Amino acid sequence: MPSRLSPLTRVLGVTASAVLAVGGWLVYTGAQDQDEPPPLSNSTQASFTSAWPWALPWPSAGQAAVEVAGRADSLSVYGEQRPVPIASVTKVMTALVILRDHPLGGNDPGPSIPVDRQAAIESGNRDESTVPLAAGQIFTERQLLELMLIPSGNNAARLLARWDAGSEQAFAGKMNAAAAKLGMTNTTYTGASGYEPTTVSTAVDQLKLARQAMKNPVLRDIVATARTTVPGIPGEIVNTNTLLELPGVVGIKTGTSTAAGGALLWAVRPISGDRDRLVLGVVLRQGDPDDTLEEKKEAAFAASRKLIVAALRYLNPEMVPIS
Repeated sequence: MPSRLSPLTRVLGVTASAVLAVGGWLVYTGAQDQDEPPPLSNSTQASFTSAWPWALPWPSAGQAAVEVAGRADSLSVYGEQRPVPIASVTKVMTALVILRDHPLGGNDPGPSIPVDRQAAIESGNRDESTVPLAAGQIFTERQLLELMLIPSGNNAARLLARWDAGSEQAFAGKMNAAAAKLGMTNTTYTGASGYEPTTVSTAVDQLKLARQAMKNPVLRDIVATARTTVPGIPGEIVNTNTLLELPGVVGIKTGTSTAAGGALLWAVRPISGDRDRLVLGVVLRQGDPDDTLEEKKEAAFAASRKLIVAALRYLNPEMVPIS
């Protein structure tokens, strides 16, 4: 069975009055009478709104954006919003289009999909993220969505695209139409996986996508899954988004490539209280040009972690800095 983020008292086995260290802050799950912590660092390249009572700790380069879902006045943006490669963050749109065309409800596995020869051959590609698929295997729609979003299988993404539209090119057309409908005016999709550097977007556009994606319960459930198993795939499948280990983080998708650098689209909910509240964020183009792919990915995690701590502060005012 999948292992998913659960309420704080289940994840950490602590009581409601316990204390947790998160990213350099103490989170008190019981009521506290604390002074407001000092503001976080500011950035002259950022814009702020009344939704954020303090400055956000933006990365030193690239693009970023943060908003409170449902708050039209809450969007805060960092960096020049020009289209850049987004790597596997692309798969969020792939999943959204698949679920639009083939909706799933509850625990419905969806239709069965055979693995074609192309997806099997692509399993051997060493220069990209893939999952081990063999020609003739049968997976359900939900299982292939899991294989695409959790371990970030490019071949699973392209298989879903061919199943839906007949070809990846035709599916990319659907992705671009969906992006246009969401007002993603600086986004172009050229494939289902994000492997191509010609798939580009901006932080602001990706937040528009995240708003829609997190409304879909199936997609929302999958991106919050830290680890699971899929029959026919050896071993445990572990989510590439290691920030799911932080209480409150519920998604969404990582992306890393030489062209894109490190990217992460994330979502965080309150640790306690009103779990319907949600903060969405994205960082793009993280890491230095000479960094390894692993270093670029870690740069995206580091930049996102600081923003997530700020989001948790907003959602959980009882947080106080560690002295």
